[in-house]
Order: sequence, then structure tokens, then C-alpha cells
Amino acid sequence: MLAASAVAFVVALGAFHALAATTTPARPATINAAALTQRANVELQRARETADPARYARAEALFRRVLTRDGRDIDATIGLGTLALARHDFRAALRIGLAAHRLAPQLARPYAVLVDAQIELGRYEPARRSLQKMIDMRPNLASYARVSYYRELHGDLDGALQAMALAVSAGGQAPENVAYVQTLLGDLQASRGHRGAARRAYATALTQTPGYVPARVSLARLQAAAGQLHSAISGLQQVVEQRPLPEYVVALGEAQQAAGQSANARETFALVDAERRLLAANGINTDVEIALFEADHGDPRRAVALGRRAWHAAPSVRSADAVGWALTRAGRPVQGLVWARRALALGWRDPIVLTRAGLSARAAGRPATARRYLRRALRANPRFSLIWAPRARRALREL
Repeated sequence: MLAASAVAFVVALGAFHALAATTTPARPATINAAALTQRANVELQRARETADPARYARAEALFRRVLTRDGRDIDATIGLGTLALARHDFRAALRIGLAAHRLAPQLARPYAVLVDAQIELGRYEPARRSLQKMIDMRPNLASYARVSYYRELHGDLDGALQAMALAVSAGGQAPENVAYVQTLLGDLQASRGHRGAARRAYATALTQTPGYVPARVSLARLQAAAGQLHSAISGLQQVVEQRPLPEYVVALGEAQQAAGQSANARETFALVDAERRLLAANGINTDVEIALFEADHGDPRRAVALGRRAWHAAPSVRSADAVGWALTRAGRPVQGLVWARRALALGWRDPIVLTRAGLSARAAGRPATARRYLRRALRANPRFSLIWAPRARRALREL
């Protein structure tokens, strides 16, 4: 359930640090630079709120205007790093984050870009060191939420839940960021099988920020996993009309499939490629998400190519999972299992990733390994997903 939120975490909390930037006006040129940076940060915030990727180009143009005038402007540098994260260009984000840290080693804000880039590039030990420095310097919403995500990837769900609760308690300047961590808290509760607590977390996020899309999507997923398909489909349709991101479109299509609405599902899935092309035209990389979509609903061979490209761009546990599942779906489960183990090497306990690993092991002729992964997927929450929990249960019965 939590796997799909990984990149959204990077974008939202990176933007938190950009929006929190402050500049002390001293000269007219500084005032102008501060105004341009503020406008750029607003574009980033609006891009996330409206899913309009064209706003990223506007933000970039504004940040670069500032940096053309003063290449050492720290706020614009951090903003440009945040923009690279939003576009999933993690190598550029790392380069810019390091430059920002050199410009202002006394600030915590550059570490937000560094931590996110290092995690998505699979550099987990450097990320741990950067994260420790960040939280030592400034224990707040952004640092606690990153601690939570790091712990989650390493299988420490109790610690992840504790850190996310601290992030919620810390609050933030932008209501949307508080709603975001509140939603992530709900996702962690849902992954533990605490449906009531998850529902309350989503309700709180929606009270704080009415209509907040990630909370609406998570609530719809919770409903779908419980078999409340009519409510889930209705909620997801409203979200997709407002914000047709691939992740949300796929969730709607799968709910429609489960409800027996095959024609509607095909029509919905057709939107995925159109949205992918729109995002790509604005410099946004969605290879991991589209690889998984192609593996399940399209061309597994294309999924393998996309997954490998994602791995070369950002060799993280997320891209390893995509490569592994794509290989399995393409009829190469022995190789798929190798990649699935790489995805789980840190101790990641995401039930969907565990299910894919279990199905890969079964197809590779490793029944004992398959049983172990599938049982772990179902242990905390037997109804963790509308699609994947039934697959895990069925596979276990057949083994």
C-alpha cells in the first residue's frame, strides 16, 4: 500500500522546505530575487495541488533568473533541487543538493534535497548520515517525516509510525504539508491493519485541507480493500477528473475491473499513456510507475525495458521491485526473483512488494520462499489491497 507514495513523499516534503525558505532583504536586487523565488515556490506548490506539470517549467525559469543574477543564491538553489525531485531527476537533485550544502553548511534545508535524492538513488547509508544531521539541526515536520520513510524502507514499521506521529505533531507552515503527513500516518496505520485509525487520519487530513486529494485516494483504497467498490470507484472517479496522475488512474481502473466493469476499466487504462506523455513532455520521469502498469495491464517486454531504464537512472529498492516484477511477468521469474530479493534487501515490508516477490518465487519453482513472502505480506493486514491481497491468498492456497 505504501509503495506508491514514495515519490510523492519526495515531492511534497521537498516543496515544504522550498516554501519555508526565508531571505533577508537588504538591497533592491535582493528584494527582487526574493520575490522571484517566492513566485517560483508558489508555482511548485500549485503544480502539486493541481497536477499541472507545465508549472514546473515556469518555476524553473524563475529560479534560473535568480541564479543567473547570483549563482550563490541559496533559496533559488534549494528550489531548483526541489524541482529536480519533483521531476524525479534524482541525480540532478543530488548534485544541486550538494551545491546548496556547500553554499550554506549551517542550514538544515539543503539536507532535505540531499536525503530525498540519496534515498531514491539507493544510497541508503549516506542518506542515513544526512538525515541524522538534518534532524539534529532542525527536528520538525520535514525531518521527522523523512525519518519515518527511512525506517519504513528498513522494515521498522513501529519506528516509522512513531516518527510520522511526531511529524504530524510538529505541524508546518503550509496546511497542505500537514495534511500530507497526516495522510501518510493513515497509510502506515492501514498497512498495520488498523483500519479505524487510518480512516480517522484521513478524515483529519480532509478536515484540515478540504478536498485534499492524497487523503481521498487513500480513503478510496481503504474502501476498495474492504469490498466497498461503489464508494471507492465514485471517489476515485472524482479524483481522476480533477488530477489524472497515472497512480490514481490505475487505481480507478483496477477498482472498475474488480467490480466487473471491464469496458470502463479499459477506457480508464487508456488514459495512463496519455498522462505519461504529458508528464514526459514536462520533464517528469514516471518509468517505475509505468513499468509496473505495463507489467500488469500492458506489454511485459516494454515493462522490462522501462524498469531497467528506471534502475539505471535511480537504483533504489523501488526500481528493483519494478524490474523484478516486469521480468516475472515477461516469463523470466528466476531473474525476477533475484531482483525481488534486491528490493527487499533492506527489510522493506510493503505487502504489495512482498506479494510480487512471493509470486515471482512461486513462478521460479521456489515454493518455500514463495510461502514465506506471501505469509509476510498477509500477516499484518489480510485485506491490504483490493488486487494484491486476493492474489496472495490464492497463491498460498495453490502452493
